[in-house]
Order: sequence, then C-alpha cells, then structure tokens
Amino acid sequence: MTSRELVKRTLNFENRDGRAPRDLWTLPWAEMNHGEMLHKIQREYESDFVCAPELLGTRTVEEGDPYTPGTYRDQWGCIFQNIHPGIIGEVKEPIIKGEDWEDVEAAHIPVEQLTFDRDAVNAFCRSTDKYVFSGVCPRPFEQLQFIRGTENLYMDLMDMPENMEKFLGKMHAFYCELLEEWGKTDVDALRIMDDWGSQNTLLINPEMWKKIFRPMYKDYIDIAKRHNKAMFMHSDGNTLQIIPELIDLGLDALNAQIFCIGVEKLEPYAGKMTFWGEIDRQHLLVEGTRQDIFEAVKKVKETLWRDGGCVAQCEFGPGANPENVYEVFRAWDEVLK
Repeated sequence: MTSRELVKRTLNFENRDGRAPRDLWTLPWAEMNHGEMLHKIQREYESDFVCAPELLGTRTVEEGDPYTPGTYRDQWGCIFQNIHPGIIGEVKEPIIKGEDWEDVEAAHIPVEQLTFDRDAVNAFCRSTDKYVFSGVCPRPFEQLQFIRGTENLYMDLMDMPENMEKFLGKMHAFYCELLEEWGKTDVDALRIMDDWGSQNTLLINPEMWKKIFRPMYKDYIDIAKRHNKAMFMHSDGNTLQIIPELIDLGLDALNAQIFCIGVEKLEPYAGKMTFWGEIDRQHLLVEGTRQDIFEAVKKVKETLWRDGGCVAQCEFGPGANPENVYEVFRAWDEVLK
C-alpha cells in the first residue's frame, strides 16, 4: 500500500489492516541540535506526507530567513524579530497602527503567490506516491495579528473599523482565489491554519468566532470539496469549543493539542474527523519517560482510532527529548499490530 493510499483509507475510516500514517514536523532547531537522531527517525519512520513546491513567477516582498537571528519580512510585509537560531521569531511592531486602519495600505496582499508554477506542482505529484499537501496555508486570524498586533486586533474585532472590514474582505477573497488555484492542481489536500486556543479555552468569544471566521473557513473547505481535495487544518491550544463546528463544516483532519484539550473529551468526535496528531509537546515529549510516551499513544489509539481517524504525528521542536520523539512512532506501530 502506498503512502497516498494509506492516508486516504485513514481519512475514510477504512484502514483495517495498515499502520497509522506518519508525519514528523521539525524546526531547523532539531537539525542543529539533534541532527543524528533526527536522521535516524526519518530513515526508520519515513513520513507519508510531503508538500508540493511553491515556485513563484514573481517574487513577493518577503526578505530574510525566518529561522536566522535578525529580522525577517513575510509576504505581507510584517517584520519578525528573531533571537534564537532554528526558531521563528515574533512580530514586535504592527504595520497597521492607525485606530481606524487609515494606514491599511501598509499591508501588502501577496498576489504574487498566484504566479506559482502549476506544471511543476503536477509533475511533483506524479513523481511521488506520498500524500501531497498544497504549498500554501492560509491563516487569516494569525496574519491579522501579525499585521495589527494581537491586543489591537482583539479590540478591533469588538467594533470593527470600516477599513478593517474592507481589508478582511480583500484578504478572504485572496485566500479563496489562492485555494481555488491550488485546488485545480493534482495535490491530494489543501491546508489552512490558525492558532485559536489558549491553555484552557478559545482566544475569542465562540459566538464572535462563529460570526466572523466560521463563514471564512466554510468557503475554504467548500473550495477543497469542490475540487475533490481533503482539507487539513492546524490550530494550537484548547480548541474544544470549535471542534463540533469544524466537523460540521466538513473538515477532514485537524492537528490539535489533544492533550491540552484532554484526549478523553474528544471521544464523542471519534470517527467524525481525523485527528492529525499530536503527542503532548508541552510536557511528555520534553520530560516524559519512554513508557509515558507509549501510554500516551495507546490512549490516543484506544480513544480516537476507528479504523482510521488518527495520524501518527508529533513535532520535534525546542526542548523535545529525541528518544521520546522516536518512541512516538515506534509506539504507534506497536499499538496497531
């Protein structure tokens, strides 16, 4: 069975005799600090997922390296300050500072991303039997925070300035067009992301989320379905309050901090959506024993596996014990024997 077939069966809850698909996320930090162990994991537990290349015909305003100390400018013009090598930095100053968004032109909508090489994407898809993600990942809520600053954005969402409303409409239209174009390619899935949770709850009132952002996600997921693609989403924090909404919208897979949420609280949603990882990177991957990791994987499998519905995913990031990352993938093979 190819990786592509394995992932599709898992998403459709038809994986009755295969292992769980594997997906290791890494930051350059892992290569810099634990390169030998990282390569061992990648050799022995090869990922079933890969991203298509985004080769642009026109350059964006992006400058610098997001993982190198110094400054980095993203495709929207936001400036990140980077301190630690191998880890992306933070935006310290918003580029839209006016109370009424009168300086909205400071934000650059990266239409250059629409010039990506479709032929290169399709050739890449034909060259691999892995499950292929699109090379872009719209993130409206987070990008608005980078542009405006988190505190300012929260205030704006309470009483949205007219100029912000217009900008949000343009941002959403751009993201829709971008997903439409990627949907026309041969990739297997489209992706979106936004970190919506704090440690304990949603970052904004759930009713506000439903009013402003749910319709946007509906459009994105509908685009994927129209092009016969799956839609995958990442969202950190405790996102329990919106998981039923995402399922209702038809989201295929969610990468969530399921241990922050509480694995047992997700059992009612088993078989309704694939949980695209993860194993707790706040505590278990950092300070847990190998037995702790095995028991965690076993708990996820027993709670959420329904002939599919789970991906063996974790992140090899700052603080993670390399042996624990290795154990995640070994344990998934063990619990599904």
